[in-house]
Amino acid sequence: MSEDSLSVVQQALNEDIGSGDVSASLLPDTQVSASIIARESAVIFGIEYAQQAFLSIDDSIKINWMVADGDQVAKNQILCTLGGLASSVVSAERVALNFLQTLSATATQTHALVSKIAHTNTKLLDTRKTIPGLRLAQKQAVKCGGGVNHRLGLYDCVMLKENHIIAAGSIKQAVQSAFAKYPNLPLIVEVENLDQLQQTLVLNGVTRALCDNFSIDDLAKAVVLAKGKLPLEASGNIDTDNIVATANTGVDYISIGSITKNIQAIDLSLRFS
Repeated sequence: MSEDSLSVVQQALNEDIGSGDVSASLLPDTQVSASIIARESAVIFGIEYAQQAFLSIDDSIKINWMVADGDQVAKNQILCTLGGLASSVVSAERVALNFLQTLSATATQTHALVSKIAHTNTKLLDTRKTIPGLRLAQKQAVKCGGGVNHRLGLYDCVMLKENHIIAAGSIKQAVQSAFAKYPNLPLIVEVENLDQLQQTLVLNGVTRALCDNFSIDDLAKAVVLAKGKLPLEASGNIDTDNIVATANTGVDYISIGSITKNIQAIDLSLRFS
């Protein structure tokens, strides 16, 4: 587990426990057995984060995982069994489940959308619309669900959006400036119509064009225009209802923020035996 991930887990524990778990302090100093159970079907991700939450509280807790990241589980399936001090288990319980429920939600939602477009060559991308502090974890969950990671942040890819282009004066000026300063970074240009796409297609240094809020008809036309020149990414107001039609246009990528920001935590529970 990376230092960044360990820090995220520790921060979550510090936030929850503060000066001490007063409820857990009331428990007798006894050993217990417990299980984490899925209350609905899901694609599981976040085992490392959940495990680290327990072991950061008490490294004597024993955990036997019956599933692995990426496994699809059924309702009422046992994910793991635990053994340890009652006070330690309950102190770590909420943080461990928070990670597992949230990250499994991203993996599950990603998997559902990827399955819908599996008959095409279109890849599903995430975005930067992630839960603060969980960027890397959620992007790992997206990959686990069958998706592909977009840029990690503002540092590893130049992405010229509407406001960048307005400030620069034109798409051409924005692209030339970006390519001159960062020739070794990917360069994505967001376009809002077919005319802007045509302007982008003739410029050197562009890695991909992002078609923002295009209609299905315009996306199909964009695919024809860009064929053999630039990969296309479709984005904006794409959901479970229109993702298949979007992929059927032949775009190379579809990026959707909902798989990391509009998620519903998977229902999991921890119960003492």
